Amino acid sequence: MEPRNNPNPASGDDTEIVSRRIERLSLHLNPTPRTLPDGDRQIGMATCARPKLEVDTGKLSGYMRGPHRDVQEKVFDYFESRPELQTPLEISKNDHRELCWRQLVGLVREAGIKPFRYVADDPAKYFAILEAIGSVDMSLGIKMGVQYSLWGGSVINLGTQKHKDTYFDGIDNLDYPGCFAMTELHHGSNVQALQTTATFDPITDEFIINTPNDGAIKWWIGNAAVHGKLASVFARLMLPSHDSKEVSDMGVHAFIVPIRHLDTHETLPGVEIHDCGQKVGLNGVDNGALRFNSVRIPRDNLLNRFGDVSRDGKYTSSLPTVNKRFAATLGELVGGRVGLAYSSVAVLKLAGTIAIRYSLLRQQFGPPRKPEVSILDYQSHQHKLMPMLASTYAFHFATSYLVEKYAEMKRTHDEQLVGDVHALSAGLKAYVTSYTARSLNVCRESCGGHGYAAVNRFGTLRNDHDIFQTFEGDNTVLLQQVAGDLLKRYQEKFQGGALTVTWNYLRESMNSYLSQPNPVTARWEGEDHLRDPKFQLDAFRYRTSRLLQSVAVRLRKHSTTLGGFGAWNRCLNHLLTLAESHIETVILAKFIEAVQNCPDPSARSALKLVCDLYALNRIWNDIGTYRNVDYVAPNKAKAIHKLADYLSFQVRNVARELVDAFDLPDNVTRAPIAMQSEAYSQYTNYVGF
Repeated sequence: MEPRNNPNPASGDDTEIVSRRIERLSLHLNPTPRTLPDGDRQIGMATCARPKLEVDTGKLSGYMRGPHRDVQEKVFDYFESRPELQTPLEISKNDHRELCWRQLVGLVREAGIKPFRYVADDPAKYFAILEAIGSVDMSLGIKMGVQYSLWGGSVINLGTQKHKDTYFDGIDNLDYPGCFAMTELHHGSNVQALQTTATFDPITDEFIINTPNDGAIKWWIGNAAVHGKLASVFARLMLPSHDSKEVSDMGVHAFIVPIRHLDTHETLPGVEIHDCGQKVGLNGVDNGALRFNSVRIPRDNLLNRFGDVSRDGKYTSSLPTVNKRFAATLGELVGGRVGLAYSSVAVLKLAGTIAIRYSLLRQQFGPPRKPEVSILDYQSHQHKLMPMLASTYAFHFATSYLVEKYAEMKRTHDEQLVGDVHALSAGLKAYVTSYTARSLNVCRESCGGHGYAAVNRFGTLRNDHDIFQTFEGDNTVLLQQVAGDLLKRYQEKFQGGALTVTWNYLRESMNSYLSQPNPVTARWEGEDHLRDPKFQLDAFRYRTSRLLQSVAVRLRKHSTTLGGFGAWNRCLNHLLTLAESHIETVILAKFIEAVQNCPDPSARSALKLVCDLYALNRIWNDIGTYRNVDYVAPNKAKAIHKLADYLSFQVRNVARELVDAFDLPDNVTRAPIAMQSEAYSQYTNYVGF
């Protein structure tokens, strides 16, 4: 064997090794064009054999924006006309809270935009208003959501006509600012374990609200610290027995509890309010903690749609069990999850617009003795931002579909649709908010040092949005709900039960997709095949079906030794992957439908390009799953990678048009590095030049 300290390392085989290394280094510095799957196209850093796709931004934007652009423009115009109501970059917690309240009051009483009337009657319009307001200041969007979707929504969805007659106008015009007091110090996700009690007193015809211990203090309650005057308090309804001193626990119900005097704003007797203080973000929202010490409220303050107590203390309900009443109660509150998923997409649009506009403008390095090139011409930058842009479009259409189904649910009260919307809202809220949280970091990094400047908004967006992953249901818990629902559908499938629209593909997939992969189609590499929506959707559905079938087998196996809870915990990561796979399948299906339904050829071509990138990028990111079962052969996997790479480049060529189609004007983005004006005049003016 040749000694390691060979005095002539460049001889023989070593010479070839050195030459190959030099060649590879040269390729890194001066990359050669890359061949596409069919071998007849080549991509350079900034050139392409195909002509640039022509995109009519106006028509694409019109298709994206839907029917409620007028009310969004009204929101933008109002804040543009009132500079004193625009949130400054540097503002204290207390000042931000007061500004946020003045913003909401101005919007409702001065601009005449009253979202509450749309919460039940036209949810799509309500969410459009929420999207626009959140773009102005996320704290304002959340404060509006607390007032109208949570506090107001609990009154109109869990109460009856007497509650609407008493409270609707006051909630609508902000005379009754309120809170949604569900979360406790010791219980957030596990709502059925809440400890606050509401004990009926048949002598006075009142409920007595009590916080039995420190763990039952209502915590993180929006609007509680400063502005709220009433609260919908979720508590265990306790009924005394007529023939004994025992009480019966009827489960968690909602009660309207005044916490401050309507005129003097003084804290009411028996109510203790504390400020939760400075938060990581959303400091325009006054989160507080509430403790109740024998606070008496009239019996009529029980929100009694699903359960009531008569004057003589008898409990009645159209639903026979505590669990069914609890499910019905939470089912009426899914609007918050729908709103968060929809609003999270708006945040992703905003961050992506800032990062992509900057990346098109920013130039660094380039070929020798030639001008510097846009940083978005670098493959690494395209890989960061172009799949994210494709995902933004995909999420837009998926959450728009969710809003449509939610509105239909509110209109028809169809039980099957209620279950469908509950699972879909849980999954989309969890998936989209987690993706957006990760993407905000990517957008910040993509803008280098300038992205770290507070004026360019990434820090605020990231901090304000971060909690989206937690409130209205922790994302990990919500994904488990999706997985549980899938397993329920899986069981029903084998018992001959019907599947709802969103889950229909499972009936087919359990038979066709779980058979052995076709060895012929597993090797098809042509671009037409890879860009065929049927191939893409089949691949997504195949993955979900395999995950569902395999986790069902594992759960059955482990439950014999570990019990149901232990088996679930043993398979938890598998279950979360299943839920995410299913949600990605729904997202792609809705994106493909949106492409096919687009009436304008130019806009449809742009959407098809973006949809293909979304689908192939996701398949490539999970290529190990497909390779493990020979769903795609090795050469086909390479072809998918190369085509996704090429599509990313193609999307880069129309990136300006695609982000402009979001139709976010400068006064909404408010980031100097993303302004439509050239160079950095806005930025340099800000820092004093």
